[in-house]
Amino acid sequence: MTAKDGPQDRYKAVWLIFFILGLGTLLPWNFFMTAREYFIHRLADPETSRLWNETSGAALPISYLQSMFDNFMTLCAMVPLLIFTCLNSFIHQRIPQQIRILGSLVAIGLVFLVTAIMVKVDMEPLPFFIFTMISIVFINSFGAILQSSLFGLAGLLPASYTAPIMSGQGLAGTFAALAMIFSIAIGAQQPESFIGYFTTACVAIVLAIISYIVLPRMDFFRYYSMKDKTEYHVYNAELETKRDLIKKDEPNGMEQNNSKIIPVRNPDKKPSVVAIFKKLWVMAVSVCFVFTVTIGVFPSITAKVSTVLGEGNTWGLYFIPVSCFLLFNVFDWTGRSLTALFTWPGKDSCLLPVMVALRVIFIPLFMLCNVQPRDYLPLVFSHDAWYITFMIFFSISNGYLASLCMCFGPKKVLAHEAETAGAVMAFFLSLGLALGAAVSFLFRILI
Repeated sequence: MTAKDGPQDRYKAVWLIFFILGLGTLLPWNFFMTAREYFIHRLADPETSRLWNETSGAALPISYLQSMFDNFMTLCAMVPLLIFTCLNSFIHQRIPQQIRILGSLVAIGLVFLVTAIMVKVDMEPLPFFIFTMISIVFINSFGAILQSSLFGLAGLLPASYTAPIMSGQGLAGTFAALAMIFSIAIGAQQPESFIGYFTTACVAIVLAIISYIVLPRMDFFRYYSMKDKTEYHVYNAELETKRDLIKKDEPNGMEQNNSKIIPVRNPDKKPSVVAIFKKLWVMAVSVCFVFTVTIGVFPSITAKVSTVLGEGNTWGLYFIPVSCFLLFNVFDWTGRSLTALFTWPGKDSCLLPVMVALRVIFIPLFMLCNVQPRDYLPLVFSHDAWYITFMIFFSISNGYLASLCMCFGPKKVLAHEAETAGAVMAFFLSLGLALGAAVSFLFRILI
């Protein structure tokens, strides 16, 4: 049976399932970051907070745990993400796909359920800080396994089925940005109001679990997920037939030493990660570089740009939530979704890595915007319009090029190597995030 004779994706059901799974991959973490104000509030020293509430002071003094929260949150997010994505590149051959994906979704859902319950539980700042950091480690550890396994699963299907995962992940960021803006608009400051964030994340996880359970029932998915095994069994049978014919034609039933027989590939043999990397290293390095550039300036530099049009008015309050976070996530999602319509340039084109490399220009462009405070670099692009224009091209190129690389990576290898290739690509995506977080400190110092 050829691909053309195979079943069709009726009503785009499989595409929609991968979109929901992509949404479920990043939505929990994005909602976790959105609730930052909730965590900061609960880390205040109890005595200081009580005195401040009694006197209605103008500002609440920042405790040590509050001041270090962002640093530890980044550390507890990036390190497990990188480690477990790397680990999944090897364990995915030993642990069944169902256990990795369903187990990760259930674990993340339980973490958020406990986090939602903890909203109503009084705790001292230090125990709550430790609990929060452990939660972040768990979410990103299981999230890394889930994301890597999901890209590996999509690698078995046509290239266009990696796009809905990337698109779903992009939409997760958009939801988080809208939640941030909504919380500003309604003035939600009480800790109890943040229970809605965690509840929403739990609902998204349940939806993703249901979608994954339904996936194997789809004929389209079953055809492609079993296609590589079928092809190799047929291929081996044909080779055996050729060998029998050759033996019959040879004198005394002996094979000639110079006869060229294509070696039979054992379908049960596990593909080599190193051998696969050699085939797709261009795509792997490209997706790594895309996210190194992106995280290198977003949000460490982009969130520190000040408006020149909204000082002291409403636009000043919404400038960063709208121009930085919402704009980035909307156009990043747009870029990711564009790969469902067209995939230009092709997977073997030299233009793709060139386009990826050219994104480095966004680093100096944002550094020369109205980033405050600044000590060394001159201010070149002070107007808000420059910043917004840069952000649009920056975000849409991030989504499109990253999605393109993730789509093409598994298609550079043989069919039975596609799942491992997807896991390798997910590792380099995570490596790019970690490298971007590291170099962001350097970029900020240079300003």
